[in-house]
Amino acid sequence: MQTATPLDAEARARADVLARDARFSAFVKEHQDRAVRIAWRLLGGDDAAAEDVAQEAFVRAFRGLERFREDASMAAWFYGILVNEARRARRWRAVRARWNAAWDHDPPDPMPRADTEPMLRARIAVAVDRLSQGQREAFVLAYLEGFSIEQVAQQLGKSAGTIKSHLHRALVSLRDNLGDLAAPDWKMNQEDSE
Repeated sequence: MQTATPLDAEARARADVLARDARFSAFVKEHQDRAVRIAWRLLGGDDAAAEDVAQEAFVRAFRGLERFREDASMAAWFYGILVNEARRARRWRAVRARWNAAWDHDPPDPMPRADTEPMLRARIAVAVDRLSQGQREAFVLAYLEGFSIEQVAQQLGKSAGTIKSHLHRALVSLRDNLGDLAAPDWKMNQEDSE
């Protein structure tokens, strides 16, 4: 029986690293568009910030590959990182907004002037942005991205019951803020059910 030499062990370690890097590269190609889309939704429709957040999440995930447990879902692990990056970006955006507001004397116009589709999208984005952090994250991942309650719970590190609660509160808030957009027959059905 032949014993492994240090060079054999080193070659195997290098091969393992190359295989891991190749798997991660395939993962990035498969999940890149969805990651940008999720970041875009979590950040309220900011294209540049979504690209930056997704890229930073992939970089952080790559740096943390050694800590990734193979028994867990790489997608759930990664989307947890992505959500954390979106939280970080929102915090920095809030800090920059407060800083700029201290120096800015003209408040922005809160009401759009035209009644066009981009204005409708902006209104919906504002309504989603008004949700609490937990509600917004659960809403985006479950309703807009189609993850199951269990997947969202795993990605956010919360219980399924908490996610259901966040989703319920998010829907109530969105109905309150956007209820005037509903079709008249939907409103009548809602009033009849109450």
